[in-house]
Amino acid sequence: MDPHLPISPPPARGPRGADLPAYVSNGLVGLRVRENPLQAGMCIVSGFAGEHHETRVEAAAAGPYPLGGDIALDGLWASDQPQAVEPLEQAYDFSTGELTSRLAVRIGERRAEVEIVTFASRTHPTVVCQQVTVEVDSACDLQVRSQIDVDGLRGRMLERRLDTPGEAEPVCDGSILWESEGALGRLGLAMLTSVRHEAKRTQEPWDALGPLSTTWTQRVVKGRRLRFDTLTSLVPDVMHNQPHRQAVRMVAMAGELGFDELRRRNRAVWRDLWRSRIRLVGAEPKWQAMADAAFFYLNSSVHSSSPSSTSIYGLATWRDHHYYFGHVMWDVDAFAIPPLALMQPDAARAMLEYRFRSLPAARRNAQLLGRLGVQFPWEAGPLAGEEAAPGGASAAAREDHINLHVARAFTWFADVTGDVRFLRERAWPVLSGVADWFVDRVDRSRAGYDLREGGGPAERKDTDDNDAMTLMAARIMLERAARLAEALDLPPPDKWREVASGLHLPMRSDGVIASHEGYRSSEEKGATPSPLMGFFPFWADVDEDTQRRTLTFYLGLWEDYVGSPMLPALYGAWAAWAGDRDLSLKLLEEGYGLYQYGRFQQTLEYRLDLPSEGVATGPFFANMGGFVTGLLFGLPGLKVSDADPDHWPQRPVVLPAGWEAIECDRLWIRGRPCRLRARQGAERAELAFATAP
Repeated sequence: MDPHLPISPPPARGPRGADLPAYVSNGLVGLRVRENPLQAGMCIVSGFAGEHHETRVEAAAAGPYPLGGDIALDGLWASDQPQAVEPLEQAYDFSTGELTSRLAVRIGERRAEVEIVTFASRTHPTVVCQQVTVEVDSACDLQVRSQIDVDGLRGRMLERRLDTPGEAEPVCDGSILWESEGALGRLGLAMLTSVRHEAKRTQEPWDALGPLSTTWTQRVVKGRRLRFDTLTSLVPDVMHNQPHRQAVRMVAMAGELGFDELRRRNRAVWRDLWRSRIRLVGAEPKWQAMADAAFFYLNSSVHSSSPSSTSIYGLATWRDHHYYFGHVMWDVDAFAIPPLALMQPDAARAMLEYRFRSLPAARRNAQLLGRLGVQFPWEAGPLAGEEAAPGGASAAAREDHINLHVARAFTWFADVTGDVRFLRERAWPVLSGVADWFVDRVDRSRAGYDLREGGGPAERKDTDDNDAMTLMAARIMLERAARLAEALDLPPPDKWREVASGLHLPMRSDGVIASHEGYRSSEEKGATPSPLMGFFPFWADVDEDTQRRTLTFYLGLWEDYVGSPMLPALYGAWAAWAGDRDLSLKLLEEGYGLYQYGRFQQTLEYRLDLPSEGVATGPFFANMGGFVTGLLFGLPGLKVSDADPDHWPQRPVVLPAGWEAIECDRLWIRGRPCRLRARQGAERAELAFATAP
């Protein structure tokens, strides 16, 4: 059996009901694909932004649906008779990124079996691909339509044409230039359809504002399978000033290869990505399936071509999801970049490039708040990375810890890759700017320095003084900034080390690190285990007794916290650090396993079996990223740093009950493939670089 072949989710049959539609993405384009894929779902393109219709903030904007369509039997269209379409089965192959949907279309006395394959190309990232195969039960006139659907979409058509300017013959079926609501962004789309049998091709040239469509018509007989291929390119204007013209070029290039070759190349890329599959030896199959699903959704939602990182839901949204707006938030830096830096480093670099390009916005943001240095926004918009939180944005005013997660992501990537040029040209400007901001942000006190009127991951309504997780992260960041300055022959400001040494964690009388000054476990969100995040994944230097007491205290409050997003996914690793294998397994289930819901193993933000403030939305990056971060670093006890990777394994390996080992055959470390093996009870995990051939 191939150890790199993932467990795909079971096929889904019939209508989806309350389940979320399938999510298909390559990191530049994301689609929500209905159980009838010819009915328009939703499309998000990295970097394409508009003004949100309700809050009027900059937000990721839904674009025209690129793979819509319709089927007619003897001149009667399925879209005119929705009851004629019966979803039979939908299957997602995680090993290839392909979604296969089967439909039955019954109109009058005729019945057609329809199979539709959908994928987003990783080798041609602007292109999404669809193949429709139709077989009828008796002779009839068959019509199959492919279209770029704009029905019900917010925004406006700027241009729709079927010709290719300057060319005698069109190189594709046509192109669209779409403008988002509020005119913040433009999106170019171009479609190319093809068949391999005799058929009549028609288009609707008179509709200057409607969908772009192509219809293929032919007489068919029983038992003959006919295939219709559609390729559509989507280009946001942040990547090209004439995105519709570039989309034509991109789809023409893809068309020269054709659907089958694009499919073969896409499969090859996924086969290579799965060489980094995380194997959970001895664990129940459901845990391996969850690890594979998290790996798949994380990796499918990022790409080296992405201009605007990715949001907390990747490039997914749905009609009942009304918050986060596709903004880039600290969860991505904290939970997604760490594992992606080792599995797909080029994509992680692109995510950090977005933050680096946002430095001017972060500097202006700090200035607007009367502070020095840089302050990255709480909710960064896709275009320039400016603050885009809706309304009064109380979280944006006090959740200062975001800056530390962004700075850590840059140093983490530099440590993983060993890229000195990245460290000097990208990480240093971010790290030094955040260091300048922090020493300006704190206040001098008798004991040292205090962080007043802030907030931590609990996101309480009231502000807090001296949030413990923020202080632990800040001390690490300031010390690293000073060391990096010296390595670059840039004398660090004395204030950096002075403030770092003057930060003192708030303590309870029982020797437990308090979440903040005046902390009570009975307060609003008092069970939030944010101090434990200082231990892992930050690896703050805390004495063993304090760490043990603090772990025991906050792990004891888990029942009052699970159901919330983000931190519960780390409970399993924290319980393992406390040495309790049974509790580790239990809290993995409570803090992550029970967040799985519906079709295709999408991890939701909130648990639906518990009271929550959210709707069923996913796949949620913070939960998946936290789970994978725990598998790769927390349970194996890997402390990523600028030290030699031989020194990264730092703790005895304690795994959840029943688990024998965690293995991964290829992680990219310092530009070389490296194998991880963490065996239960081992003194340290093993990192072994591949030997030269």
